[in-house]
Amino acid sequence: MASGDEIDPADAPRPLDEQRADAERVSMRALGRKGVSESEMRQLLTKQDLDTEVVEHEVARLVRVGLLDDVALATDLVDRLHERKGLGRQGVVAELRRRGIDQAAIDAALEASADDADDEFVRANELAEKRARQLRGLDRATAERRLSGFLMRKGYGAGVVRVAVERALDGPPRRSPSGGGTVRFE
Repeated sequence: MASGDEIDPADAPRPLDEQRADAERVSMRALGRKGVSESEMRQLLTKQDLDTEVVEHEVARLVRVGLLDDVALATDLVDRLHERKGLGRQGVVAELRRRGIDQAAIDAALEASADDADDEFVRANELAEKRARQLRGLDRATAERRLSGFLMRKGYGAGVVRVAVERALDGPPRRSPSGGGTVRFE
């Protein structure tokens, strides 16, 4: 810069107290709309052209006062993603990772949800039965392929998908007219 040049006020760095006020305003607005992870909050504040120090200060403040809690957010999301979107365990984990939640918080949330394999199997069966009704006019191979793909995209494991697809397309297992469901060797 030459000695006679003036600094354009738009190029001058904003005072830290002004940046902190902006960071608080932006973070409160974001938290008022939906649950936000620490990673999402950092990204949001960074997009506001705030100094890294201001961003980290605001995130630390929000964690300290309990407004940012990745474990609580992950626990809430696990329940909502299972119930509303019908996602399987793998689908839930992928969504939590996409939201920037660290693995320790994900593990804690999955443990807290106390979801077991039976719950996941029941959810997969319900989704498969509902979707199978929409696929009634298709041949068996096409219906299997589409239904399997649907459940896999929801995050269900291959074994769960295979059984859920078979049950949805074949109906519940039937007992033989002889009353026995066992094999007898004579």
